[in-house]
Amino acid sequence: MNIFDRKINFDALLKFSHITPSTQQHLKKVYASFALCMFVAAAGAYVHMVTHFIQAGLLSALGSLILMIWLMATPHSHETEQKRLGLLAGFAFLTGVGLGPALEFCIAVNPSILPTAFMGTAMIFTCFTLSALYARRRSYLFLGGILMSALSLLLLSSLGNVFFGSIWLFQANLYVGLVVMCGFVLFDTQLIIEKAEHGDQDYIWHCIDLFLDFITVFRKLMMILAMNEKKKEKK
Repeated sequence: MNIFDRKINFDALLKFSHITPSTQQHLKKVYASFALCMFVAAAGAYVHMVTHFIQAGLLSALGSLILMIWLMATPHSHETEQKRLGLLAGFAFLTGVGLGPALEFCIAVNPSILPTAFMGTAMIFTCFTLSALYARRRSYLFLGGILMSALSLLLLSSLGNVFFGSIWLFQANLYVGLVVMCGFVLFDTQLIIEKAEHGDQDYIWHCIDLFLDFITVFRKLMMILAMNEKKKEKK
C-alpha cells in the first residue's frame, strides 16, 4: 500500500467527540467574543498611538480595572447580556490603550517586531488551544496549582527587582513568564470546558480569561523580541 495515496479526513480533525454539543456551542460564543475583544483592543491601541485622544496611564488602568470588577459583579443572564458585552468591549478597548507604550517602544526599536510578535502569539495560542481541546478532559487541570505558584514567584521576583535592578532577573522573568502563560492557555481552555459541562454558561467571563492570556503572551513576546533586537544593535 502506498502511504502517499491515503486521504486525510479533515472532518475528523474538527470533531471533538469528548465535548458535548452544548459545550461546543458555548465555546463558539467564547471565541466569537474573543475575536470581538481583539478587534476592540486593536482600536484602543490605534487611539493611543495615532489619535492621542486617550493615552495610556493611571486613569486608563483604573478604568479597565473598574470595568472588569463591574463585569464580574454583574450576574450572567439574558437580560444583562448586552450590558455585559458593552462592559467587555470597554475593558478590551482600555486594555488596548494600555498596550500603547509597549507598542511605541517596539516600533522605535524595529517596526517588524509587531507583526512578528502578533503572528508568534497567534501560533502559540492556537497550538496550545488545540492541544487542550483534543486532549482528554481534565488532563491539564492539575497545572492550576503549579501555574499559580509560578505566577506568585514571578510577581515576587518582579517586585524584588525594583530594588535590585537586575537585567538578568528581568530577562528571566520574561522567558519564564512566557512559558507560564502558555501553560495558562492550556489550563484555562480545559477549565472553561469543565465549567461549561457543569452548567456554567458565562461565555463573556470565560472570554476574559483567554483574552488576558493572549495579551500577556503578546506583551512578553514583544519585549523579548525588542530586547534581542537591541542586543543585535549593540553588537
